[in-house]
Amino acid sequence: MSIFRKIIKWLDDAAYVWRFELRQVLRDEGVLLFCIVVPLVYPLLYSWIYNNEHIHEVPVVVVDRSHSQQSREFIRMCDASADVHVAYYAEDLDDAQSLVSRQVVKGIYYIPEDFGTHLNRMEQGTVSVYCDMALMLTYKAIYQTAMAVSQKMAAQIQTRLSGNYTVREDVITASPLDVEEVAMFNPQGGYGTAVLPAVLMLIIQQTLALGIGLAAGTARERNRYGDLIPVHPCYQGIGRVISGKAVCYLMIYAVMSTYLTMVVPKLFHFIHIAPWQNMLALMVPYLLACVFFGMTVSCLVRYRENVILLMVFVSLPLLFLTGVSWPQASIPGYLQGVSWLFPSTFGVRAYLRLNSMGASIGDVSFELRCLWIQVAAYLGATGLVYGHQLRTSQYHARERLAYLRKKREVRLALKKHAKN
Repeated sequence: MSIFRKIIKWLDDAAYVWRFELRQVLRDEGVLLFCIVVPLVYPLLYSWIYNNEHIHEVPVVVVDRSHSQQSREFIRMCDASADVHVAYYAEDLDDAQSLVSRQVVKGIYYIPEDFGTHLNRMEQGTVSVYCDMALMLTYKAIYQTAMAVSQKMAAQIQTRLSGNYTVREDVITASPLDVEEVAMFNPQGGYGTAVLPAVLMLIIQQTLALGIGLAAGTARERNRYGDLIPVHPCYQGIGRVISGKAVCYLMIYAVMSTYLTMVVPKLFHFIHIAPWQNMLALMVPYLLACVFFGMTVSCLVRYRENVILLMVFVSLPLLFLTGVSWPQASIPGYLQGVSWLFPSTFGVRAYLRLNSMGASIGDVSFELRCLWIQVAAYLGATGLVYGHQLRTSQYHARERLAYLRKKREVRLALKKHAKN
């Protein structure tokens, strides 16, 4: 057979594997759910929940033991803010804690008896803030509101006591150093803008691994010997098997990744400043690494449920290991080493720098090199494990064929004996 015919035969076998895998994806409800439905619906739900970026009117309870003009002013200014709503007044701290324990309010402002006395004596007053730390966003709203109101009241007291004659002197007394705060890369200072882009990239990896793992579990459960690769003439070469399967999932996730990384951010007005050329340079190695990572992991899946338990369990740790919701410098070294095994670590970091921080391709060259290294490493690992699976299925096929031949010989011998 000429080289040209061998190439045509190789491409034909790979196309057969691709068609077979695509039919399995479309027929298997579980694979269809994780590969198409979840990437389409889950980002919309997540983005819609956090689209407001901030929470407002967080209910708090006030324990005012001072009952002074200054304490009433402090309470009034807190209630007038956009982030806090004074919902209840309590007689003592025990009653206030009871409201927090029943989740009626999210925090407590405790004003002691000597609050007004200290301020009238030009001494430092104290306000205690108790926050429910179950949700960091409510803690942020309650604490920052109390800090802003206390600073504003302090500035007013300074101004009244300064004896200035002009408004400009009052401004300098209250704020001698003019500080301009500029929020970089997250102008709204919101949770959605900070975390959701990382979640979108993580969804690509997790759903890909889930879909490939479910398909592998289905193939094993339907096979008599639990083999991953079926016995078929088109499945006789590792290269064509890997190529056919990889192209199938790459075609699906070329559409899904475009939707997740470009359409969803624009729908919910997240920061999206990277040109499509930079996104393409990132998504090609990221998708390849995720596909081969999923194919490698799928060889460890014996039953369909195993991959669901595994990938769902590691989703939250992987989000932390990217360094988005937890500082990368605070992650222990051995955990950072573990994070290098997953494409999401470098994919998320490169995506945030390109799309949210305006970095160039040169600025994320380290992440891109790591992704290409993962592509090569997981492609080699996939070749090794698929080669083992192919030899196992061929061994079982030979055993089955020898058993059928022996059974046929016995049947023919019995028939011959019956005739005699």
